[in-house]
Amino acid sequence: MDPKQTPCCAQAGCSSLDSGYWQSRYDQGQTGWDRGEASPALQHWLESGQLKPCRILVPGCGRGHEVVALAAAGFEVTAVDFAPAAIAALREQLDAKGLGATLIQADLFEFVPDRPFTAIYEQTCLCAIKPVQREDYERRLASWLMSGGKLYALFMQTDSSSGPPYACPPEAMQGLFPVERWRWPAKLEPISHPAQLIELAGVLERV
Repeated sequence: MDPKQTPCCAQAGCSSLDSGYWQSRYDQGQTGWDRGEASPALQHWLESGQLKPCRILVPGCGRGHEVVALAAAGFEVTAVDFAPAAIAALREQLDAKGLGATLIQADLFEFVPDRPFTAIYEQTCLCAIKPVQREDYERRLASWLMSGGKLYALFMQTDSSSGPPYACPPEAMQGLFPVERWRWPAKLEPISHPAQLIELAGVLERV
């Protein structure tokens, strides 16, 4: 299947998960994934020194609270999102704080950076794309990272059979991110999500 031609999700009335779908979520205020601030996982990685200023990608950035936090901490940030409203809101936040980042409104399955990144912050993108696209997305993540680069990931946990968000159970993630390309952490840490869900946070290293 062409990753750009996604079928409709299981939720009644939901269109294909294209830029129009995500734009409509913003237009209708249906953005339950948005905390209104940077994730506590990112804040921990920054405060503990696990994540230090570097060239970093934030795919599916949304309104980009994490992008703002990273830019404020001295990172060279590239943020990509499907929805024009998300990019516009993020640009407004950055401008208000006098911060800079590279913002790209695009389909991630068509995104080709000019060179690999040192780190990627993955929070709400993997759980938002169709499960049939995940293997393609994992390969792209691997190609976007330099050897030895780090993937700072939060895997969404949900019992719902439909999405988005789609469940990212640990055992499935272990299979999706194979040891041939990724070095896994000893454990994943649970992070509370405002939508009454749990995310599992961990740092994977590109082999």
